[in-house]
Amino acid sequence: MSDTTKQVVVSLAALVVLCGLVGAWVIGAAGRLARMQAEQEGTAVASAADEGYCTGELKVILRRVLTSCGLVTGGAQRGCQPLQAKNVAAMSGSDFNALFLPLAERAAIIQFDQDSADLDPSAVALLDETFAAQRGASYFLVVSRASLEGPIAYNRDLSRKRASAVLDHLKTRFNDPDLEQEVGLLWLGKEYAQLDTDSCAWRRSRGSEPCTAADLNRSAFIAWIDCRL
Repeated sequence: MSDTTKQVVVSLAALVVLCGLVGAWVIGAAGRLARMQAEQEGTAVASAADEGYCTGELKVILRRVLTSCGLVTGGAQRGCQPLQAKNVAAMSGSDFNALFLPLAERAAIIQFDQDSADLDPSAVALLDETFAAQRGASYFLVVSRASLEGPIAYNRDLSRKRASAVLDHLKTRFNDPDLEQEVGLLWLGKEYAQLDTDSCAWRRSRGSEPCTAADLNRSAFIAWIDCRL
């Protein structure tokens, strides 16, 4: 092959590569422009991080909870303050619980003894299993409850302690540098969003034991959620 022919071949190859790069840049720019226009117009944009359960209502609640915990805003203050659930959810307790039904395959219910916030061995095992199965999700939501017995203020505090017990265990068990920016806590006490016995079929730390509504609500609902906020 002559030097002239070699130069022609090299030039053609370079032209092909350049055309490919330009095409990729154009496609990428078009995609970015479409996303920007959609965001400006308030249009939902498909994202690989959005799973099927990421409804608009769930995103609203998730953003409110995580913002209150400082996870979305990146605030220096870590630790969720007690939240009035109706201000967070702006809906009835049954509507709030219904939002989490699509999460049944990923979620788990950590059960506690009455008047207790201690994690028993079965609770620890299910918590570890659920947290380890992150599968690329961004946020680990902990929604703790108390059963209907006892005063409201007492059960709010008990619910807070149950959420804190979950977080404290995760800090001890997992060497996760991102944990502080992943875990969102919401404690509901006894007066809001009580679970009914339909949720007995979900994964529970005491799945082999009888399940009443009171048993079910001495608990913390936990789930990894991957939603584009």
